[in-house]
Amino acid sequence: MSPEQINENLSSIVARIEAARKAAVKPAASTSLVAVTKTIQAGDIYPALIAGQRVFGENRVQEAQAKWPALRTEYSDIELHLIGPLQTNKAREAVALFDAIQTLDRPRLADVLRAEMDRSGRNPFLFVQVNTGEEAQKGGVLPHDAAALIAHARALGLPLKGLMCIPPAGENPAPHFALLARLAGEHDLSLLSMGMSGDFEIAIRFGATHVRVGGAIFGERIKP
Repeated sequence: MSPEQINENLSSIVARIEAARKAAVKPAASTSLVAVTKTIQAGDIYPALIAGQRVFGENRVQEAQAKWPALRTEYSDIELHLIGPLQTNKAREAVALFDAIQTLDRPRLADVLRAEMDRSGRNPFLFVQVNTGEEAQKGGVLPHDAAALIAHARALGLPLKGLMCIPPAGENPAPHFALLARLAGEHDLSLLSMGMSGDFEIAIRFGATHVRVGGAIFGERIKP
């Protein structure tokens, strides 16, 4: 995709976010666009950076390591989010590289993240991923187990700021966003990462503070 098209797509998404916020009865105080760059080459990220986009999301630690350190030498104010599942053996690299980890989903991972933060002195802020659709193949804590995981993370003193979800494909996402918003309210968590290219405007209606958009900006991803 040409740099001009990426820039046009980005401008369109930003405008749609603002329009959705204006149409929402009670939107979040702000809604941050997380531009998802999974499988996107570094050269194709530059148009978004030049246009002023600074918050990005990656699904895999190893892929992110290959492109973001170099980009950060040119753009020091990048905020990088891990939005894919995190294995405990990659926690050290994730804490070193990312500014936010959106996929905390089990107590063991919380324990390992605490140890890595203590060791490194870096403290990326965290979201608990909630498996709102209770799908066996998907990461995330089940809704009825979320309270225990939130309590565990807080007992460890982790910088837990919010919740994240990925509704089941083909389902109406609204009930899932409503559930996530309710859980966040019950646990006094201020951030809600929900909504992707096809449903972010609905997510904004339910108070999304972060929406994760990739394909609508960068085009079809190249499958590894």
